[in-house]
Amino acid sequence: MTTFAGLDVPPPLLQVVAELGFTAMTPIQAESLPVLLAGGDLVGQSRTGSGKTVAFGLPLLAGIDLSVRRPQALVVCPTRELATQVASALRTLGRRLPGLRILVACGGQPGGPQRRALWEGVHLIVGTPGRIVDHMARGGIDLERISYVVLDEADRMLDMGFADDVELVLEAVPQRRQTVFFSATFPRSIAEMSGRWQRNAVHVTIPDEPEATPDIAQRAYTVEPEAKTAALVALLKQHPEASALVFGNFKATVQALAVELTRAGFSTGALHGDLEQRDRDHVMARLRNRSTRVLVATDVAARGLDIDGLDLVVNYELPAQPEVYVHRIGRTGRAGKQGVALSLATPREDGKLAKIEAFTGAPIERAALPEAAPAPLPAAVVAPMETLLIHAGRRDKLRPGDILGALTGDAGFSAADVGKIEIHDRFAYVAVSRSIAREALEKLAEVRMKNRRFRIERAP
Repeated sequence: MTTFAGLDVPPPLLQVVAELGFTAMTPIQAESLPVLLAGGDLVGQSRTGSGKTVAFGLPLLAGIDLSVRRPQALVVCPTRELATQVASALRTLGRRLPGLRILVACGGQPGGPQRRALWEGVHLIVGTPGRIVDHMARGGIDLERISYVVLDEADRMLDMGFADDVELVLEAVPQRRQTVFFSATFPRSIAEMSGRWQRNAVHVTIPDEPEATPDIAQRAYTVEPEAKTAALVALLKQHPEASALVFGNFKATVQALAVELTRAGFSTGALHGDLEQRDRDHVMARLRNRSTRVLVATDVAARGLDIDGLDLVVNYELPAQPEVYVHRIGRTGRAGKQGVALSLATPREDGKLAKIEAFTGAPIERAALPEAAPAPLPAAVVAPMETLLIHAGRRDKLRPGDILGALTGDAGFSAADVGKIEIHDRFAYVAVSRSIAREALEKLAEVRMKNRRFRIERAP
């Protein structure tokens, strides 16, 4: 089986697959789909980005009875970022299944709306082990009809210390179910868990294919610690049209640096592990909407981010491990575009740079810092868009077309002034040209969408 056309799944799913332009299956899909559609248990071993969400998502959605609003499938992920990505992918695959309801149950988000959604009824839950167990302890989650369980990135889940919670979840769901593990590696812990909780599981392994070497220009600048911030400002001015991800090693560094860059006139966001999910959503929406030019982040916070079109990565602080450096700079130079990775190294960090070069097998150009730029920032440094936050979302039946229609119809703005629109469960974002942001905010607050007026504000 190499194409999707002959799959025994409902026609709406095949229609979406065709609309998304999926024709030939990836290796993990070709090996896994026949097993999963036949109802078998499976351990799928493949790297991230191999197409595994479609591999387990199509059989999962094919088995949902939409007439029964009770949880029928459960996807467990190690982080809220991955859970959000998986839920988004499943919503896309299931967009032609009328009334499909998917709940993201993760920590870092208020539990009340999740409990309310469970009470109102959902078909599918995507969540993290701790929050799922929390809902179980409160008696608010109905697992009696679960027939399909997926552990995504199972090895990472166990490495992060979630083994006990995962065992509690697997013990609570019905024994007569289909159980699927996807994992980048197959350590003994996964083998033991598979033996306890799966029945005659098929083991599918897709070896890593050599990837094309990304086109990334790597440069390092030697700078004293106290001069780093000024050096970073000079480099960002030198790349004014670039969307940039700046890495710091600690939360305090990230917070302080974001404040300094904002004072210098850059449209800046900060991302670290202590942010609540709602604040994290605001930061990421502003970045995707081109309301933020520079995102300063720790490695923990940046893990799992899916950012398209990232032009520039800056290591404000070099990481301790070469592997982390490779992961950082790999966020630029994607999809055939050339990327740029810059590093600020203190005079005592030549050894670190040498270790990175030995690990990657690629030289890092030593470069001189640009001369101080004139005081006014280049115009391109200021983000062209501003993001408005609408306090209504998917639960209010709000659609992108409602927002676009309100702006271009009742409010009278040009569609060219409207950017990316994102709809979440309880809120939505819309990017508008910075030049019309204030007027758009005022007018949008006065127009009706879904026969209601909603509260609108600038995204924090």
